[in-house]
Amino acid sequence: MAASLHRFIRLEFERSRCLRACRKAHRPYSSCIPRPSFARASLATSPSEAITPRQLAHSRAPNRSFSASPTPFATTITANPRKDSSGNTMTIDITPRAAARLREIMSRDANPDLALRISVESGGCHGFQYLMSLTNLPPSSSSSTAVEEEDTVFESTDGSSNTAEPSAKVVMDEPSLELLKGSSVDYTMELIGSQFRVVGNPAARSSCGCGTSFDIAV
Repeated sequence: MAASLHRFIRLEFERSRCLRACRKAHRPYSSCIPRPSFARASLATSPSEAITPRQLAHSRAPNRSFSASPTPFATTITANPRKDSSGNTMTIDITPRAAARLREIMSRDANPDLALRISVESGGCHGFQYLMSLTNLPPSSSSSTAVEEEDTVFESTDGSSNTAEPSAKVVMDEPSLELLKGSSVDYTMELIGSQFRVVGNPAARSSCGCGTSFDIAV
């Protein structure tokens, strides 16, 4: 059986090589099929030696296993979770790009309590506009100062074991979260400038080109 398999693989190799040569020479494929000097032997000399397609596939390519997996990113609520009128928890997502930029600012300012505050106000060319600013949260080690009751704090984690690096945080008040639930906070780098942006807002019916204002579906 091993000898028959070897002849079959060698024939397939010769066929592939000839076809590649024909492509380069622009010759018809019919003239490229190798004509073996021996009759094409059956892979099985007896029913007990029949080769299954699975065994044939294993003989052509070695098995490769990949153990590396991407580090999962997740956004969690660390203070004052809110529910909508349907009883569902209102959440947002902090993209890895936005989280990385926030950590850079925190590192540059040596301020682990820094957070990005996002709010929504009436105005802009589409009725509502996003307002973004950097704010300081109460230190996590402080027991005398708590986050404002109307604020919900979202924190981005990358699943790593490095707890020395502070996590990126986003703060929203309840009225703003009502309009932004289900959206993502991203950081974009464009020719006109780099900025944090709210993307994928389910409540937005339309928005301006710069992404700073939007209209909601009534």
